[in-house]
Amino acid sequence: MAILKHPKLEQLEQHCTEALKEDLSNAELFSFAQFDEAEVERTGVSNYSYWRSTLRAFSKNKVAMFLLIVMLSVVVFTFIQPYLPGQYDPFLVNNGANGLPLKNKAPSAEHWLGTNSIGQDLWARIWSGTRTSLFIGIAVACIEAVVGILMGVMWGYIRKLDFLFTEIYNVLDNIPTTIILILVSFVLKPGVGTIIFAMSITGWIGRARFIRNQVMIIRDRDYNVASRCLGTSTWRIIMKNLLPYLVSVIMLRMALSIPGAIGSEVFITYIGLGLPATTPSLGNLINEGRKLMMMPNLRYQLIYPTILLSIVTISFYMIGNAFSDAADPKNHI
Repeated sequence: MAILKHPKLEQLEQHCTEALKEDLSNAELFSFAQFDEAEVERTGVSNYSYWRSTLRAFSKNKVAMFLLIVMLSVVVFTFIQPYLPGQYDPFLVNNGANGLPLKNKAPSAEHWLGTNSIGQDLWARIWSGTRTSLFIGIAVACIEAVVGILMGVMWGYIRKLDFLFTEIYNVLDNIPTTIILILVSFVLKPGVGTIIFAMSITGWIGRARFIRNQVMIIRDRDYNVASRCLGTSTWRIIMKNLLPYLVSVIMLRMALSIPGAIGSEVFITYIGLGLPATTPSLGNLINEGRKLMMMPNLRYQLIYPTILLSIVTISFYMIGNAFSDAADPKNHI
């Protein structure tokens, strides 16, 4: 049985047949494409930058940016304050015209925040104490980060070390941190180094356990399995595949470690085992002001260092949270 075709369909078939014959006669359409390596490299490069994208996302948080400026101003001022004109030595006992110490003098034009119980300038001691406390907090945070991240990554990625690190964790974690701080501060000579050492003994344990749990979640993902199959070294997998994924949580916990260390220093000083009274710190200043809390005219000696301590702790907490969200690759577009 013959199949009837629509006239327009016949015209379309004829047109396609003629076009195909014309293309077959054109040899250039069937020549091999030339490979240009420079062109491939140029078109294959992405302008995406992880850290640039992180900073862009962080800068959109106005509160965090304001607190970052505040913290940078505080840190810078703690270092330049002693060199400003008209500043008193934080250890100097100021005497009046009669030769007696200017004890517990209220804030005035001469002593901006007043003096303490032995006549030392409170303004100078607060900034000197902030410098000491910030140094302790940053040093402890860095030590905890380096040791905790190194131990945590090995604990989570190298299966043979899991039993050893688990037993170490179980032993150290069952010893109260407060007891360790008290014992170390009691046995060793009081000082900044002793405080840092006491806080760093067990401070890395929690960080290592947290990193270990995060590494175990991503350890056997496809890209890590593929890297191992291709013979990539363990160290390269850790540095290239694991740690970049954990940047956000690492930065958050580092930011929280600084106010935590300052708070521990305040606590140790509060119970009388911290820094010696001759070393200004926020802990010493708050401990001295606590003794005068029931005297309304002397409460400023507690209020001023407490305000500065609150600014430091809240700022680090807010900045750490904001940077953690900004560093999370899931939030990058």
